[in-house]
Amino acid sequence: MSPSTDAEIRAALHTKALRAFHRCNDTLVIDELGLAHAKARIDVAVINGCVHGYEIKSAADTLTRLPQQLVLYEACLEKLTIVCADKHIAGVRELAPRWCGITNVTKGPRGGIVFITVREPKRNPNVQAYQLAHLLWRPEAVAILARANASPKVLRGPRKILYKSLAAKFSVAEITAFIKESMASRQDWRPHQSPA
Repeated sequence: MSPSTDAEIRAALHTKALRAFHRCNDTLVIDELGLAHAKARIDVAVINGCVHGYEIKSAADTLTRLPQQLVLYEACLEKLTIVCADKHIAGVRELAPRWCGITNVTKGPRGGIVFITVREPKRNPNVQAYQLAHLLWRPEAVAILARANASPKVLRGPRKILYKSLAAKFSVAEITAFIKESMASRQDWRPHQSPA
């Protein structure tokens, strides 16, 4: 039987593993979410009380890019689960930090995709409020800071200044709440990034 492709795994992830999230009115499930201004993308992101990324590594993939991806994921995501084929389990265990979840993906006898939890994800202790704030668009960051009485100079500043100000004023949990609220009300998402 041929191994599962990236597309098959992603489709099954949405219909099986993330089905409950899709049914939640206060949860966003987003494909290909850009992080740190598109320096990296996470395959699927679930945004509710936290920003939880799911990275897919099918049998056709290699783990060559994973160490580099993990550096960004650790700065930008509150939780991370790597969904991978059998052949990658040992490598992912070796590379991924202890807080990172691991889910093994296999094909059942009839070709159905099966997900088996190898390690439950925990909260990332190293998430950076500044990097997390990059998920906000500039006008959204300005609006939040304006409500918090930031100075006009800050509000006119470049995005980096806005994100630094957000990180200084708000906790990771508060920034996550802003991200969820902002994303839920966006009108002009790219089609493949629309909240599910």
